[in-house]
Amino acid sequence: MTFDAIGIAGSGLTLHRKWLDAVSDNLANVNTVTATDGAAFQARYVIAQEGEGTTGAYVAGAAYGSEAGRMVFEPDHPLADPEGYVRYPDIDLGAQMGQLIMAQRGYQANAAVVDRAKESYEAALQIGRS
Repeated sequence: MTFDAIGIAGSGLTLHRKWLDAVSDNLANVNTVTATDGAAFQARYVIAQEGEGTTGAYVAGAAYGSEAGRMVFEPDHPLADPEGYVRYPDIDLGAQMGQLIMAQRGYQANAAVVDRAKESYEAALQIGRS
């Protein structure tokens, strides 16, 4: 049972780490500008999937935001088109910060489970040695 807890929490750690990676990429590129004839940075969203039985949670794949992005009028920008527009990613900073907090808390919770399961296993070994 202890090994199950470590394995399940380990899968949660991996899932939340990949979620944190995706959110950090999205936050790092929230102000990435492209010319209007190119595609905007596409936000990445992790898709989680429940494992078989009690095996944990896994990354089933990723979904991506729109490459159309949002057009912003910045006529002085070097990448501006003749009408003065540039393309920004369609990323909501507030939503990404909420995702960041949830992913951090999930990672911390799974790390705590691994620590507690390890302590339980070590205590059981000590009892067995006595």
